[in-house]
Amino acid sequence: MKIGFIGLGITGSRMAANLLKEGHQLKVYNRTKDKAESLIEKGAEWADSPSEAGKGVEVLFTMLEDPKVVEELATGNTGFLNSMQKDSLWIDSSTVNPSFSERMAREARDKGIRFMDAPVSGSKKPAEDAQLLFLAGGEQSDFEEAKPLFLKMGKDAIHIGPAGKGSAMKIMINQLLGQSILAFSESLNLGMAMGIDKKTGMDILLKTPVTAPILDLFRSRIENDEYEPNFPLKHLQKDLHLFTETAYELNQPSPLTNTAKEVYALAKHKNMADLDFTAVFKYLHEKE
Repeated sequence: MKIGFIGLGITGSRMAANLLKEGHQLKVYNRTKDKAESLIEKGAEWADSPSEAGKGVEVLFTMLEDPKVVEELATGNTGFLNSMQKDSLWIDSSTVNPSFSERMAREARDKGIRFMDAPVSGSKKPAEDAQLLFLAGGEQSDFEEAKPLFLKMGKDAIHIGPAGKGSAMKIMINQLLGQSILAFSESLNLGMAMGIDKKTGMDILLKTPVTAPILDLFRSRIENDEYEPNFPLKHLQKDLHLFTETAYELNQPSPLTNTAKEVYALAKHKNMADLDFTAVFKYLHEKE
């Protein structure tokens, strides 16, 4: 199958590599070409523009930073929606707000192109190991067609409902992730201020049922003060903003998420935007 792939960041580059490994013809585009070099060396075709990436492909994946970038590359002067063939399938795996996915579905439909939102749960290592979880919104028939591709890049794919529902589930998951690591960091930081050894505090907190089990996966980052980005802090802050933006659209309260979003925003202002999101502990712990 001939597949287009736009967006070769930490997760997208690994997703694309797994498709290439499975023998698919891959045409790739990224705003900075150097991120595509390793894929080109392995046989991927380089596209000079989003429009070129959309030409002649049966399926196009996008894995981009935020809704603004997705819209620009989809509908701008060199946007791929202007070049994709009728009845081809655009799968947006970017983390965006549900109302945006619904709007992109309409934009695609107006051009005779099918659309699915299929963001993923998982980042660098799961993407590398093809262990992502795809959360899909769109037509059931499109999901069934795309599922074999999802399973080349992930351990499972779940069809949640019509367009926008995959994006809805993704911001729900990332809201819990952001809140969980922030609450854990706040508790651990106070414990250390009270004289409890960092390792001891982590040992005990992670054994209690009130701590989210996933936090054990992030332990070494906080314990060793090593914040190489698996999931950059600025992206989690963006996802919390998407959650609060959606809550506002639907007239729903989101007091805790609004507060958490601002803590991550403050960490960004301390030059932690490009560190792993677990660096929120570093922000709370450092006094200057």
